[in-house]
Amino acid sequence: MAREDTIAAIATPAGVGGIGVLRVSGDGAEDIGRNIFRPRKDILSFESHRLYHGDIVNPDTQTVIDEVMVVLMRGPHSYTGEDVLEISCHGNPLILGTVLESVLKLGVRIAEPGEFTKRAFLNNRIDLAQAEAVAELITTRTDRGLKHALYTMKGVLSEAVASIRSSLLDVLVLLETSIDFTEEDIELPSPGNCVEHLEKTAWSLEKLLATYARGKLYSRGMTVVIAGRPNVGKSSLLNCLAGKPKAIVTSEPGTTRDLIEVDIMIGDLPVRCVDTAGIRESDHDVERQGVSLARRRAAEADIVIVVIDGSADLLDDDRRIIEETIGGGLLIAVNKSDLPQRHTREEMEALVPGHDFIFISAKENRGIDALKERILTMPETAADIDGTDVVLTNLRHKEALEKVLSLVHQSKQGLQENRSPELIAFDVRESLRTLSLITGEGAGDEVLDIIFSRFCIGK
Repeated sequence: MAREDTIAAIATPAGVGGIGVLRVSGDGAEDIGRNIFRPRKDILSFESHRLYHGDIVNPDTQTVIDEVMVVLMRGPHSYTGEDVLEISCHGNPLILGTVLESVLKLGVRIAEPGEFTKRAFLNNRIDLAQAEAVAELITTRTDRGLKHALYTMKGVLSEAVASIRSSLLDVLVLLETSIDFTEEDIELPSPGNCVEHLEKTAWSLEKLLATYARGKLYSRGMTVVIAGRPNVGKSSLLNCLAGKPKAIVTSEPGTTRDLIEVDIMIGDLPVRCVDTAGIRESDHDVERQGVSLARRRAAEADIVIVVIDGSADLLDDDRRIIEETIGGGLLIAVNKSDLPQRHTREEMEALVPGHDFIFISAKENRGIDALKERILTMPETAADIDGTDVVLTNLRHKEALEKVLSLVHQSKQGLQENRSPELIAFDVRESLRTLSLITGEGAGDEVLDIIFSRFCIGK
């Protein structure tokens, strides 16, 4: 479905670079090229998907703006499915801005965020899952994240969804046969056949959903919050993990009042480490606010490292902080192991039963590698997705598949309890409708606007 207007935007990131690209899409793309591009060799017409060398000129004054390379890709064989003109200029923001102004003078409008990809979706060049993978490909932070985003963009998730949809359609056909011919003198399908289909579908859904935790981490990274009472060595631990001084370290308790965040790599996982204010009761308003912020950040984290002082007695504040963290990923770092210890390993196990702990010395950088290795093997990060190309990284997709799985279990239970096939068929239809939202069929304008508004302008 071609759009009536023509859009343009700078497609390369802001800042100085060797090359900058400006993209134009719509029915007027070729006319734009004819008005502002002067090829070095005369051409009668643009040949699609051929690169031309020449100058971009101001349409009013005909003065040269830049020496460029231009390509016209005629629809539907283009990214958006429309005629697309791409102008490769020198990467000076001033040049790119001037070329964009010249294009806009010819009746073109600035593209909205993600509008090029939205047009590709609306023109059936890609489905919605593939469109979202384009944004993932731009923002993902690891090699594995890139690989899985590329696979999704190529359609592997869409194929998996289509396979699940096909299985559910088989079930719906069997159910509707039972409904339509219930009074006929023919052999009706066995409920056992439907149950078997639903069990296989549930297994496929569970396998796919199991990839989300690890896939999300590879795509977006994880957050590790360092918490504990004042002066136990939290900032020193942050500096060890970062490999350089990032936080001020003093012997005075309560030095850290605000959050200090550092992005690092642990193995092949991107990790945002967050040093927090020492958690304790205080009459000082600024410190109380820091403690409140620390508690909120810990509640949102993938993993919380609670640091305790191994050279001192375990205090009620230590126990309280550990208890507040139970329920998420919790790792206890027993710091200051370079000093005489107040407790043996066995005593520590008795003091904090059921919790994982590692002895470290942030001062002497001891035990830090073991701490990193333990982070990588915790349940929150240890799921293995190496054996599959289909990996979930998108929360919207996960929530849709969880709903489908719930409906599949509900349908299976209904068959086993001999409920009305009409009611079971309703659940299966709802499963199919929910699945279709992943690839975009039936997605309303509001949903599409939200999804594509998260894209950068120019993509």
